[in-house]
Amino acid sequence: MQGSVTKGVVAEAGVSDGLLATNIMHFARLLRRAGLPVGPADMLAAVQAVSLVDIGDKTQVRTALRATMVHRHEHAELFDYGFALFWRDPEAARHAAAMAAIDGAKEQPPEKAPPGARRIAEAFKTPKEPRRPEEDREEIDATMTVSDRERLQTMDFEAMSASEIGQAKAEIRKLSLPLDAKRTRRRRPDPRGPKIDLRATLRASLRAGGELFDIARTSRVTRPPPLVVLCDISGSMSRYAQILLHFLHAVANDRDRVHTFLFGTRLSNITRQLRARDPEVAFQMVSHVVPDWSGGTRIGEALEEFNRDWSRRVLGQGAVVLLVTDGLDRDGAAGLSENMERLHKSCARLIWLNPLLRWDGFAPKSQGIRAMLPHVDEFRPVHSLASLRSLIESLSRPASARDMDRWRNAA
Repeated sequence: MQGSVTKGVVAEAGVSDGLLATNIMHFARLLRRAGLPVGPADMLAAVQAVSLVDIGDKTQVRTALRATMVHRHEHAELFDYGFALFWRDPEAARHAAAMAAIDGAKEQPPEKAPPGARRIAEAFKTPKEPRRPEEDREEIDATMTVSDRERLQTMDFEAMSASEIGQAKAEIRKLSLPLDAKRTRRRRPDPRGPKIDLRATLRASLRAGGELFDIARTSRVTRPPPLVVLCDISGSMSRYAQILLHFLHAVANDRDRVHTFLFGTRLSNITRQLRARDPEVAFQMVSHVVPDWSGGTRIGEALEEFNRDWSRRVLGQGAVVLLVTDGLDRDGAAGLSENMERLHKSCARLIWLNPLLRWDGFAPKSQGIRAMLPHVDEFRPVHSLASLRSLIESLSRPASARDMDRWRNAA
């Protein structure tokens, strides 16, 4: 059905050769496998657009396809790489190699692929298999069964293989982070509101010749509080930080007023980078602004810089702070207690997420952990999907002080 429609559009556009429409259809399927939202309407529009340009000019063809198939700015670079890979000349690589051998040119190192290039390459190598009739489907796909999902939920991130990490990232992107809505000082019109809006009432009476037909009322505007994340990216936290970035990216694209900071030996604000909808584009931008990944840890200095430069900007209206670190400070506990105390007093709720809590025999013995514990509202593990789900459930209810008393007594 789709092929007949495509041929009809091609005939109306004046393109007699159906091979071009077939290639555009395969190119659209390639982009869909790579994650671009290209539908049948976009493909038909691309066929019409290509019929209006010079097919011999590759730049015009790329511009026409890009104008009809790309709907978001972050997908443009992914489209360009897919176009270059799909519409390449099969003899170009052989000709370039022959010319290099004649000229005696040295082989140049390959350029770094743009974000999303891996997805395009995988989509190009593994085309989608055609559907088989129902009678031929006798095999049962047992991947990610109930037992596999249960094992994945409790597995430590550090013990996961590459395929298991990919499955965990897919599960993390589905999580949403609820926060209790807080009342603000703003008001909105509400016919059942508790407060009378005298100004709006008088204005309505003027339109009715001075008669009071109705009383205008208002109510408080409720809004989720800001969420601030301070994540440790030192060597001992790098494996967890890589996976948690997928969770933070999903949260940043699901709600507003999310501020994310990474720290190792210095503090880096990656809030703007995580707003990109494509995760690979976002992480590529993060890698450019974070120079100290998998290095040392200076928690005290990072918190001091945050309190000095950022706390007044982002810690307002009952902000919730997630501090993700193992508490192993390179400088011991120098200035850590004072900066933790100031951070605790500047926010409504401070939650410490520590992957070391995955051990049953964990005890707060290091100087950094003992200095930080008295100034947090919650102390929770963050080493598996189950711990992330538990964190999400805890954020939708008030904090319990019983567990924190146990940790503070142990410290």
